[in-house]
Amino acid sequence: MSSFAVFLDRDGTINEDPGYLGDPNLVKLLPGVAEGISELKSKYEFKIIVISNQAGVAKGLITLQQVESVNKKINELLSEQNAGIDVFYYCPYHPLYNNDQEAKCRKPSPYMINKAAAENKIDLSKSYMVGDKATDILCGFNAGVKSILINSQLTTDEINILKKEGKTPNFTTDNFLNAVNFIKQDFNKR
Repeated sequence: MSSFAVFLDRDGTINEDPGYLGDPNLVKLLPGVAEGISELKSKYEFKIIVISNQAGVAKGLITLQQVESVNKKINELLSEQNAGIDVFYYCPYHPLYNNDQEAKCRKPSPYMINKAAAENKIDLSKSYMVGDKATDILCGFNAGVKSILINSQLTTDEINILKKEGKTPNFTTDNFLNAVNFIKQDFNKR
């Protein structure tokens, strides 16, 4: 039996984004994230899966071990509020530093969502992608899931990228709990 997922970008969506986050002691969850994830998991039985570009690894700014440490810290903080990420997927490659085959996982490619769907038996027709950048929204489009843009740190350039592509998110908000409310209302309509 397949399940449904909410795919989340990591930095800037779940936690504050200081840029190439490698120190777990700097992890700060954004407001409403733990509460929202807890509700999506417990009341709606969504799998919560992170889909994250981590190009800092390819650029030599952070290590794979640091990415894993930050992911672990995020789950520790979430678990204090009865929440958690089921699986983390991340792409440590960048086309300027790696070959095309390695960098194929990088958003806006749907590679990580498709891999997560196959490995976790996810029905993409009833799943969502939530992120704070154009690449997150385009990744959702490319995977065939509804996309939600949290524009707390979004620049006009990001919005223009989406407009040029003719791909606007299904919902735009400035906070995580509004994104969760949209998912709940939309999911209940199906």
